Amino acid sequence: MNTVAWPLIELSAKLLDRNEREAVLGDLLETNEVAWRGFLDVIGLAFRRHAALWKSPRPWLAAFAVALPSSYLLRYVSVSVSCTWLRLVNHKVYGWQWPTGHEGFPLLFCHILLLIAWSWTAGYIVGSLSRRTLWVSASLSVLPVVLNLSHSDGLPRLCLFLFLLPAIVGVRHGLRNVRISLPAASLLAFTMTVLMISAWSYGALWALNWALILPTFYLVVAAWRSQFRTAALHAR
Repeated sequence: MNTVAWPLIELSAKLLDRNEREAVLGDLLETNEVAWRGFLDVIGLAFRRHAALWKSPRPWLAAFAVALPSSYLLRYVSVSVSCTWLRLVNHKVYGWQWPTGHEGFPLLFCHILLLIAWSWTAGYIVGSLSRRTLWVSASLSVLPVVLNLSHSDGLPRLCLFLFLLPAIVGVRHGLRNVRISLPAASLLAFTMTVLMISAWSYGALWALNWALILPTFYLVVAAWRSQFRTAALHAR
């Protein structure tokens, strides 16, 4: 095996699971295969392994039903919250493409809570559904923001990314299988619904933002199913 090409093969092998990676690298060393051939074999194996993951609907749901649409909507919420804050605190008003209505501090606080809750729940669902395809979901989450960096109308670009921190926390909780009890999920869904109705009644909620509550109700259903299965096991 060519010692110059070996680091490249090791790098490509990182696309594989740890146990499989060690086995593949060990086989390549034992067979003393030609470097370029070994590299192509590793890349081909990694491609087949990752392609097999997409036979399940879970990565598709995480990437295209949660991550992409949620980030598209949440970037507008981030901008709206930022514009409202700057208008109320710094008395700065930005262009018409970032409508903020005439919200005061109570509605601003409501929007901040909703932004955190929406972002966290979406991140939690993505993390729990797509552990091994998380990089795809993460890329799709950032894509709508990156494509609109040049259209911020003078607004600090960091304002477009306000949703990312709670979303990342949610992803971490989803990856760690942090258990959400049925009472906790129900309370979260109820609180978010009340806050959204309050914002809607004052004309301070975009109609499409109602889609952002769907991950929360998914949590409720998942928590109910988990509780039901646990009760069924104890009943045996």
